[in-house]
Amino acid sequence: MRLNLIVNGQSRRVDDVWAGESLLYVLRERLGLPGSKNACEQGECGSCTVYVDDVPACACLVAAGQAEGREVRTVEGLADGDALDPVQQSFVDCGAVQCGFCTPGLVVAAHDLLRREPDPSDEEIREALAGNLCRCTGYEKILDAVRTAASAR
Repeated sequence: MRLNLIVNGQSRRVDDVWAGESLLYVLRERLGLPGSKNACEQGECGSCTVYVDDVPACACLVAAGQAEGREVRTVEGLADGDALDPVQQSFVDCGAVQCGFCTPGLVVAAHDLLRREPDPSDEEIREALAGNLCRCTGYEKILDAVRTAASAR
């Protein structure tokens, strides 16, 4: 099948998409956007979180055909050219990146939280990030990064 969608503000067409292919596979392998990570393929870890029509979704659980005509924004699409989004920059500045596998999903989840709640409490941050698993950190630097991004806005 042919898939037409908008990815990070650009109209994209992908041909020969298999009906059971995931949006994650299309983004990474067909469109060359490796930011969203393929970790669990079951929607449990959050590493592949992207926006679909401005709503966070695990790209591994979205069938490619479901993205037809939709707008998708990946972690790469948060940056403005070479300028990182404040959430992305805070993850760098706070050392909230270790192996980096969970980082894209955490950044998108934190970005979404700060769009909805510009000054979140620690409880709100923890709740917003609850669907994102990190095996490297104790989460404290990640929480610091979200707090830093909130204060930078």
